[in-house]
Amino acid sequence: MTAILGISAFYHDSAAAAVVDGRIVAAAQEERFTRVKHDHRFPQHAIDYCLETAGLSPERLDYVVFYDKPLLKFERLLETYLAFAPVGFRSFRSVIPSWLHQKLHVPREIGKGLGGRYRRRYVFVEHHQSHAASAFFPSPFDEAAILTLDGVGEWATASFGAGRGNRIALEGELRFPHSLGLLYSAFTYFCGFEVNSGEYKLMGLAPYGEPKYVGPILEKLIDLKPDGSFRVDQSYFRYGQGLRMTSPKFDRLFGGPPRRPEAPLTEREMDLAASIQKVTEAIMLRAARHVHRRTGLANLCLAGGVALNCVGNGRILREGPFENLWIQPAAGDAGGALGAALFVWHQLLGHPRPPVDGDRQQGSLLGPEFSEDRIRSFLDARGAAYRQLADCDLYDYVAGLLADEKVVGWMQGRLEFGPRALGSRSILGDARSPAMQSVLNLKIKFRESFRPFAPAVLRERASEYFDVRNGEDSPYMLLVAPVAPSKRLAGADAGATGLDKLRVIRSQVPAVTHVDYSARLQTVDESRHGPFYRLLKAFESKTGCPLVINTSFNVRDEPIVCSPDDAYRCFMATHMDALVMGRFVLHKDDQPGGGERRAMRHLERYGSRKTTVLAADTASPLGLIRIDPNPSRRQLALFGLAWLVLFGVIGAIVLRATGATRAASVLWTLAAVVPAVGWVRPPVMRIAYLALSYASYPVALGISHGVLAMIYYLVLTPVGLIMRLVGYDPMNRRFDPEADTYWSPRQETEDVDRYFRQF
Repeated sequence: MTAILGISAFYHDSAAAAVVDGRIVAAAQEERFTRVKHDHRFPQHAIDYCLETAGLSPERLDYVVFYDKPLLKFERLLETYLAFAPVGFRSFRSVIPSWLHQKLHVPREIGKGLGGRYRRRYVFVEHHQSHAASAFFPSPFDEAAILTLDGVGEWATASFGAGRGNRIALEGELRFPHSLGLLYSAFTYFCGFEVNSGEYKLMGLAPYGEPKYVGPILEKLIDLKPDGSFRVDQSYFRYGQGLRMTSPKFDRLFGGPPRRPEAPLTEREMDLAASIQKVTEAIMLRAARHVHRRTGLANLCLAGGVALNCVGNGRILREGPFENLWIQPAAGDAGGALGAALFVWHQLLGHPRPPVDGDRQQGSLLGPEFSEDRIRSFLDARGAAYRQLADCDLYDYVAGLLADEKVVGWMQGRLEFGPRALGSRSILGDARSPAMQSVLNLKIKFRESFRPFAPAVLRERASEYFDVRNGEDSPYMLLVAPVAPSKRLAGADAGATGLDKLRVIRSQVPAVTHVDYSARLQTVDESRHGPFYRLLKAFESKTGCPLVINTSFNVRDEPIVCSPDDAYRCFMATHMDALVMGRFVLHKDDQPGGGERRAMRHLERYGSRKTTVLAADTASPLGLIRIDPNPSRRQLALFGLAWLVLFGVIGAIVLRATGATRAASVLWTLAAVVPAVGWVRPPVMRIAYLALSYASYPVALGISHGVLAMIYYLVLTPVGLIMRLVGYDPMNRRFDPEADTYWSPRQETEDVDRYFRQF
C-alpha cells in the first residue's frame, strides 16, 4: 500500500487530501472545520480528518507533498520588491514577518502538524503543476489539453500543456505580474467586494451592466494578443508592491475612487463588472483556441481560480474548438492539495490511470459524513423536535415541502470538496416560484439581492430546460448555459435597466433564470448523487418539473456547513422552513425558542461586515511578534527559565558592582526564586508571562519595524535601483507591442530529485 497526503496552506483555502494506491480517499478544506471562511492556516483539522478516514497514522504515510515551491515563491516576492523599491515598504513590512515566521519553514510546520511522527522526505510540486495534475488526473479523459489560470503561484499565473495516460507536460506559461486572476481581483476590489472571495459576486453583477469599459481596458490596462497571452500595465495597479489592488491612475481612468464596501451599487460598478467579465471571457476563449492549436486534442481540462468563472467556461464549451470540457470542482488552491498528491502517484511513481466510467472525482463528495446515530444523539442533546422517516417516505415528503414553496436545508452523506454545494450540504427551493430568489437572498442567505441561484436538474432532462447537448454532464456546477427558448417568456425585458431587471419574470423557472437568461447548471445523476437524485425524481413526479434551486448550505461570510451542529445553527439563525439531516426532518415552528430573533441578530451581524483588501501574498500577515493568550506549559516553563537566568546574571553583576546590603541581596534572590518556582510549576508564570508580553509588545513591534525598514531602504532599495540602472528589470514590466506572443516557453525535465527541494 502507498499512502500519500497532499497539503495546500498559508494563502487561502487551505486543504488536505489523502490518496491511497491511486484512489482519492478523502479531501477537505480547513474552513469547513474551523468555520473561518477561506481559512489560510495550516490545515490541521483537514489533515486529521483525511488520516482518520484513510485509517492511517502519520508514520504510515509514504509521501507528504506540498502544493507549491516556497523558496521559489519567496524569490519572486523579493524580486518584486527590488523592482519597485523604494516604493512598497508597507507591503514588505506586512508580508516578510509571516514568511520568516512560517512560510519559509514548511517542513517544520508540517512536521509539527503530524506530531513529529512522519520521518520520510517531503515532496514539493510547483503550483501550476499541482493545478494541472488536479485538472487532468481525475478527469474522464485518457488524453487532453490542459489550461490553468489563476492569480499567481511561484512565478506562473497561467500555464498550458497536455496530459496523456499517467503523465502531464506543461509547455508554456504567463508570468507574474501579468495575471488574469489578479486583473479580475483588482476590479473585484474596485467594485467594493472582497478579494479572493467576492469574484463570483462580480460575475453575478455583470449581466446588470453594459460593457462600456472594454475599450479602456484593452487600450490602457492590458496588451492582449490573439493567442490569449497579455501584458498588464502596472502603473494602474498596486498588487505587486502595495496593500491595495489599484492605483490612483486606475481611479482616474474609471471616474473616481473605489466603491466602499456595503455602499449602494451604482451603474458604474455594474458596467465595470460587465466589462471585465467580457474581457475575461475573451482571454479564456483565445487561450483555449491557442492550446487547441498547439496540442490538437479534442478534450480540455481546466483548473486554477479563474476556472471557477463558469460563464467563461460555458463559452469555451459552446464556442471553443474542444469537443469536451472537464473542470476540477475544487479549482482554486484547495484543489492543489489533491493535484499534488495525484502528481506523486502518477507522475513520480509512474502508476497508470485505469479506465473508469465517468471521472475519478467521485462526485467530489470527499468530505466527512455523519451516521444516523450521531445525528440522533446531537438532536436529542439539543432538545430538538424531529421526525424520523423511512427511506420510502422521505423523498416524497420533502418534495411536497418544496412544492409548497418551503425552503429546505438538506444534509446528506459526505461533504463536498470545493466551493459548490452539490446536493449534500444544500439549501433547496422551488425554482418555479417568482418570489423564491429574493426570499433566499434576503431572508436565508443574508446577501446581496442581485445574486443569482443555480438549478439542479435531472441530467436526462437538462436539454429540455437549458441550451445544452442532450445528456450534457455538468455535475459540479461549473458551466453556465442559456435557458432554452421554449421555457422563456416573450417580451419580458421591455424597458428594465440596472437592478430593476430583478423584478422581471423571464421564464417558467424564474428563480434560477439570471437577468441575461443564463443559469449556472448542475446536472444530477443517480450514480453520483443518489439521495439528491431520488429527491429530484420525487419532485418531478409531484410537479412535473425536474429541477430545484440548489444553493450552498451557509449564510453570508460563513463556510458551507459540515456537521449536524453547523447545520442546526444555520437552520435556527435563518428563516429556513425545514431541515433534513439523513432521515430526520425538523420544522422551524416545532423547535424550542423559534428562530425569528436569531435570524434578525444574524442579519444585523453580517449586514455591516466590512471588506478586507489584501494584495498578493498578504493573506496571512502573522508577524514575528505574536502574543499567545493561551501559552503552553512548555512556553511558560521556558519563560520561567529565561527569567531565572536573566535575574541571576543581572543580579550577580549589580550586587557585585554596587556592594549592596544584605537586605537588597535577599530581595533580589526572592525575585529570582519566583521564576524558579514557575519553571517547576509553569501555570504560576501565566500572569507574569501575559503581563510582560503585552507590556513589551509595542517596543518589540517598533524594533522589528525598524529593522525591516533598514533592510528595505539600506539594502533592497540600492540594489533594486542599481539593477534597474544597468537595464535589468526583474518584473519585465516594459511592453513589447511587436512581440507575437507573451507566452513563455517552459521546459519539463526528468530530474525527479527537484521535487524533493523547496526551490
